[in-house]
Amino acid sequence: MRLYSMHRNSAGWRVRIALHLKGVPFDYVSIKSLAPGEYQRINPQGLMPALEIDGRIIAQSGAILELIEEMHPRPPLLPTDPLARAAVRAFAQLIACDLHPLNNNRVRKYLAGPMSQSPERVDAWYRHWVAVALTSLEETLRRGGGGDPFCFGAAPTLADLHLVPQLYNCRRFGCDLASYPALLSAERACRDHPAFWAASPEHLPDYRGEEPRWLTT
Repeated sequence: MRLYSMHRNSAGWRVRIALHLKGVPFDYVSIKSLAPGEYQRINPQGLMPALEIDGRIIAQSGAILELIEEMHPRPPLLPTDPLARAAVRAFAQLIACDLHPLNNNRVRKYLAGPMSQSPERVDAWYRHWVAVALTSLEETLRRGGGGDPFCFGAAPTLADLHLVPQLYNCRRFGCDLASYPALLSAERACRDHPAFWAASPEHLPDYRGEEPRWLTT
């Protein structure tokens, strides 16, 4: 397997965690190392990440995570109970489908460029949607949908894979996370897990120290 991504790309980070959790070997390729236009040729969608398996390219982190789960079912990324599985998926999808698309880099660039919004207004946009999503996720765990020490029990699931990169991004943009103790508690558990440790941005060759290290934030 070859994973094309960047160290701080949150969707690629989810995939790295899953591969490390399941002990699946892979080669990491930073798109910064590719020639101009090369990544678009590899992945016509142009978005990160992309996973190459035997010359075939799979795009979109959700599809990649499903593929990894099907090819390498142990340890599972989802609980066995159908309702619990749906709860984990709902938690992860709120981040992947409702929050991340609103706040990713190309949206912020469009707001700042063609929409002529100031940096302050772009940051306000980001923080507004973060607060909407994290408040919902915190309340989900508070009402008993969660577990201990991870989001949904004794082992990490898709929920934790999505939460960790999102909280990292929130800190990069100065979001106040003090109102989300359940989410922060699950993140602390992830910091002690070797798969999350191995997948953190600071362990990748394209990390140059411009952003904070996840393990020490």
